[in-house]
Amino acid sequence: MTTAPRAVYIHIPFCTNKCHYCDFNSYVLKGQPVMDYLRALDREMAYTVAHNPPGVIDTIFVGGGTPTVLKPDEMAYFLQSVRTHFPQWSENIEFSMEANPGTTDADKLQVMREGGVNRLSFGVQSFNNELLHGIGRIHNTDDVYRSIATARSVGFDNMSIDLMFGLPNQTVEMLEHSLDKALELDLPHVSIYCLKVEENTLFHAMYHRNELPLPNEDDELDMYLLIMERMKAAGYHQYEISNFAKPEFESRHNTTYWRNEDYYGLGAGAHGYVGRQRHINIKGVNPYVEASKEGLPRLDSFTVDEAEAMEDFMMVGLRMYSGISRQRFAQQFGDKSFDDVFAVQLKKLIQSDLLEVIEDGYRLSERGVLFGNDVFGSFVGVLTREEAVAGS
Repeated sequence: MTTAPRAVYIHIPFCTNKCHYCDFNSYVLKGQPVMDYLRALDREMAYTVAHNPPGVIDTIFVGGGTPTVLKPDEMAYFLQSVRTHFPQWSENIEFSMEANPGTTDADKLQVMREGGVNRLSFGVQSFNNELLHGIGRIHNTDDVYRSIATARSVGFDNMSIDLMFGLPNQTVEMLEHSLDKALELDLPHVSIYCLKVEENTLFHAMYHRNELPLPNEDDELDMYLLIMERMKAAGYHQYEISNFAKPEFESRHNTTYWRNEDYYGLGAGAHGYVGRQRHINIKGVNPYVEASKEGLPRLDSFTVDEAEAMEDFMMVGLRMYSGISRQRFAQQFGDKSFDDVFAVQLKKLIQSDLLEVIEDGYRLSERGVLFGNDVFGSFVGVLTREEAVAGS
């Protein structure tokens, strides 16, 4: 793609504590050089736009960590940096920031609104205080209600919450209770993720010591079926495997990723994708700060060849319920067609009732939604393997 990215991801790596399941690039806030980091982030923004000048920005997403652990003056400095280096915003920009319940007071939220933030994503995870404690969260359900009420009083109406299922000791009934409470909030967007036990987490160590009482596969499936049923009945559209929205409140920023489109990635450990160039930044806070004084703070940068980019297009695009589009494929890959490039895989998936044909392409079938990983995995390394065989 030759046009400038219209999406920006920015990483704030600080947290009040490290959750038991979290493998994100995040660090406990106490003792961290926050302003040094924000100044380094400002430098990276300056270097980035000098190399790849931005056009009009449609979406900005600030993730972490917990961006809302920044103090009001730190938040104001950060948001001014964003506005300085990415000055052209579309009239209907979606500017999202992740938040943890209990880390947002009215003063901070007012600074965020004045700085352009217009969408909040709260990491709630559960409405069961015992489960929250068991996964290492430090908030409780009262914090959730207070935080959302305060955000509404300041003028935020576009809000999302994250929930999780498949948690240790979680039952189907516990999940249903959380869904009840979430739906009572009447928010425009809800993300609901299944727990994955990732390496380098406390849960991973517990799992290998047989100390992690996870739900069995049948209960986990029942949970997912319940989620889809309850969200649909409440008027939410399941537009992606784990995401539910009321009409016109889908996450436009995340849709950039699922369409395999370009985006700027800024901050410690952040990934970016511009013009088939993918990068990952240095992860540690102090190493990132020091590297930013010399130029772009890259840990690695590499070209994504066309074969891999096409595989990525299929894998991430099929996560969306709208499916993959021939028109979008042609926009990214010229005169090539996924009907030709992936003819074998598509035929097999249709015959297995995992994909269905739509007007401009394909999407997951009802059965395919339940076996999404099998569908996505069928495109991993396909073209690379074929090239290797052809060259041997």
